[in-house]
Amino acid sequence: MVANTTFVIRASADEENRLISADEPLASFHRRCGGELPGPIVTPALLELVAKSRAYGLRLARAIRAQDDREAVTMWVEVEPDLAEPDAANRDIRITISNWHAQPLREDAATNDSMHRVALARHMAGLSARLGVRQELLAVVSEGAELAALAARMRSGIGQPWTDFVTLEGNQHRQPMHWRLNDGARLRLEGSSRAWTACIVPLGRSDPGSAGFDLHLVPEQPLPEAPPAAPATIRGNGIGLDIAPVLRQPVARIIANAETIRTQLAGPLADEYSAYAADIAAAGEHLLALIDDLATLDLVENEDFDPAPDQIDLADVARRAAGILGVRARERGITVDVPLIGEVVAPAIGEFRRVLQILLNLVGNAIRYSPEGGQIWIRAETADGRARVIVADQGEGLDEGEQARVFEKFERLGRQGDGGSGLGLYISRRLAVAMAGTLSVESTKGQGARFTLDLPADPNA
Repeated sequence: MVANTTFVIRASADEENRLISADEPLASFHRRCGGELPGPIVTPALLELVAKSRAYGLRLARAIRAQDDREAVTMWVEVEPDLAEPDAANRDIRITISNWHAQPLREDAATNDSMHRVALARHMAGLSARLGVRQELLAVVSEGAELAALAARMRSGIGQPWTDFVTLEGNQHRQPMHWRLNDGARLRLEGSSRAWTACIVPLGRSDPGSAGFDLHLVPEQPLPEAPPAAPATIRGNGIGLDIAPVLRQPVARIIANAETIRTQLAGPLADEYSAYAADIAAAGEHLLALIDDLATLDLVENEDFDPAPDQIDLADVARRAAGILGVRARERGITVDVPLIGEVVAPAIGEFRRVLQILLNLVGNAIRYSPEGGQIWIRAETADGRARVIVADQGEGLDEGEQARVFEKFERLGRQGDGGSGLGLYISRRLAVAMAGTLSVESTKGQGARFTLDLPADPNA
């Protein structure tokens, strides 16, 4: 049901931009977003308007759009500093809201987007932590060497806010700010030359954040494992490992701005312009994927490329890949049958994130080319000193000629408009070979395809 109010809603904010009073329905909306009364303003557009009014000492007004996990709200907001206070920095801000319009969200879309984002963050995180209700550190986990020193400092500072250990770009506010304002923040971490993003996941179903938070620090670009001996150059069709991050930064900014427009966080917008912004964001995501593919192409074609050997449970990696792509499969009604939890096969030898990269490509292709309502099977097994994971689908399959070409560079088998670069399977096979493995396909036209990743099994397991 759409909810509209014609009466005036009044609120006020103090010198620290905390909401100190609010009429309904603003008060309930503020609490559902994780805020408290009194407490920091958690609606970004409202916080921005209040801060500008304080900084300029002016009465400002504009339309604002915001949403929580239940509804999207548009409102007309007027803010004005209390000029009776001579010190501009300490003035309260009076907030007056009219034309409150609330529209229930489609729960499935909101939930799917959130689950997909969190699943990706969990798997790509260089460091994860459990936070208390005040964003204080309770536990820290990091498996990579890059953030080992940071993780050690965080563990020695258990009980302190996590923001004490990072640098938030372009943020001069006192920390920790409300978790919604820190979620998605861009970070610099001591000991790392890369930019990172914070993903904060509130715990507690009925009251988000009431049980604390999970924190995941996610890199904005991959870390080159094997720097080339000579300065990076364009090799064949690649773009160079040093060039990729330079391209990623402006494209990522375009996507972020397009998403801000699409979600109307900065104010309401005509539907056609919101759709244009969605197209821009989608095109930007495709361009980012192509940049990553070309950078990885340079990496795997470098004769010095040498993946780091790990012990890998292929059944576990298969479940992870299916979990990351689960939302995409559900959107098309496709069932992904994965190894059961607790099912363990003898460990393979390979680099974990490269194996995950291969399986994400295989499962993603299976979802893309399977019929709606179809099924995908993923199985892991060991035999004769080899470990294997198999991805089988119900797609249209490949004839003998297509099977011979499917692993070639830029080969798309005549497909157009599917968003692919024609590099995924070529890169996946190069990665498999670099790990002393193979990637093969068995198929019959009209009867689906079966891709098998074969790796050495751990002889000591």
